[in-house]
Amino acid sequence: MKKIIAVLIALLLLAGTAAAETKITVSGTGETQVSADTAVISLGVSIRDKDVLQAQQKVNEAIAAVRKALSENGVEEDCVSTGYMNIYANYDYGYSGGEEQVSSYNAQSTLSVKVTDMEKVGLLIDVSFAAGANTLHGITFSASDTEEAGAESLKKAVADARAKAEILAKASGLKITKAESIAEGGVYSYDNSIGNFSAKAMAAEEAGGTIVQAAKLIVSASVTITFDAE
Repeated sequence: MKKIIAVLIALLLLAGTAAAETKITVSGTGETQVSADTAVISLGVSIRDKDVLQAQQKVNEAIAAVRKALSENGVEEDCVSTGYMNIYANYDYGYSGGEEQVSSYNAQSTLSVKVTDMEKVGLLIDVSFAAGANTLHGITFSASDTEEAGAESLKKAVADARAKAEILAKASGLKITKAESIAEGGVYSYDNSIGNFSAKAMAAEEAGGTIVQAAKLIVSASVTITFDAE
């Protein structure tokens, strides 16, 4: 009988301890800014002609001229690659009988140009258009090394999660004791459209050149943490 009573008391104590334990699960985020040091320019040539071969030939000639201009301005050959090529027909529906007929052809070709000198991005766009490019599809920015920024963002995310947990615990009359589990939600970077202004960029603007201000990147991290509280 004494053993049974002792076991029951132990179970009651364990139940009381378990009941006193509270789990608080929160998510935290952290962000760190880093300057972009690489840009990829997407530009190209689009030409319309009644003859499909002529349209394509004109595009090829213009693309070759653009490649030459980029090379003359310090862009290495392995930093220029073909983005896509496309040819499609334009139709005219105004003929008698309502039958569609091909009126002309559009030939298109684009180049992806990798640039690591942020001060030259605008200049390279200008020389490309001077050489024959007539379409600009955009610029993407990236940073070659975001490891340090990612680690800093993770630290901020953990601190953010703990701060939230402490607020919840205090509001509930509890106190955080320890972190029971931590799960990383991921680390990623994106362009926040904040530019880096420079004297060279301002000078290019005054001279009528294309202005490109390298964006800063946001390196973001998130975590989910479960805390014990009592």
